[in-house]
Amino acid sequence: MLHPDLQGSYGAMRSVAWLLKRGWFRHVTDWLGRAALQTKKVDGLDCDERYIPSSDGNSEIRIRIYRPPGQSEKLPALLYIHGGGYIFGYPELYRAIIQRFITTRPCVIVAPDYRKAETKPFPAGFNDCYDALLWAKANAEDLGIHQDRFMIAGHSAGGGLTAAVTLKVRDTQDVDVAFQMPIYPMIDDQQPHDVNRYMETPVWDTGLNTIGWNAYLADLHRDGAEIPAYAAPARNTDYQGFPPTITFVGDLEPFYQETLDYVQALRDAGVEVTFREYKGCYHAFDMFGRGIAEDARAFTFDQYAEFYDRYVS
Repeated sequence: MLHPDLQGSYGAMRSVAWLLKRGWFRHVTDWLGRAALQTKKVDGLDCDERYIPSSDGNSEIRIRIYRPPGQSEKLPALLYIHGGGYIFGYPELYRAIIQRFITTRPCVIVAPDYRKAETKPFPAGFNDCYDALLWAKANAEDLGIHQDRFMIAGHSAGGGLTAAVTLKVRDTQDVDVAFQMPIYPMIDDQQPHDVNRYMETPVWDTGLNTIGWNAYLADLHRDGAEIPAYAAPARNTDYQGFPPTITFVGDLEPFYQETLDYVQALRDAGVEVTFREYKGCYHAFDMFGRGIAEDARAFTFDQYAEFYDRYVS
């Protein structure tokens, strides 16, 4: 049953899901949004932009950097990875979230505009995010950040990339990660759990999920290759050594069961997880409105503050 606080926006949010299935709409809105918002400053923050080489040598990665105004001492760094189903989006869309992270606890946010799957499937976007993390560590002095105690966070596909990057960090030990925040993460390409239940959900539904995964895994599917856990983190079978984790999910969205499974797998491996389930809530409900959305936002940043104080400061 839909949460009462979300009933008024249900129709509009269903329209969003319908429109996002149209490739022309995704491309036009992405182009218009970038034209309006790209490089836009955030009130109360110092903002910068860099272009760094990708590890595959095929492109440059646009990086947005956000910091408290007049920063005079080294701060912890947070890699923030934006959402968009792996197929659209850019950091500036999440400027309100970025602002709240920094005002809740001081940090420098490094936000990569990673390559999108409809033109550059996996591993391009994943590599861009990992490259951004390694670049931040290598340039810690210039950025005014600590070389250790990194935080990694993201929503939706950004949550999936958060889980993937954290998995690779666990495997390589390239970076010291204090904690991760994969919020309602897009991590399971197999969609095994009661698919029909989510067919008509607002914002992001089963049809859109299929579009996103098919684009992201296109090269692997074409080659008949096995899907690695760095592409779909739900395929990971070893959760030992993961950092403490914060996440939440609504029970009316495609990522509900995979988030529950991910949380349980982490807990079974002895990883500290702070988790909340929101009844009657669809995908990205926390981005819109008040009431239950405000509660989810408060949960996100209250837990971020608690983990920051315990593991970073």
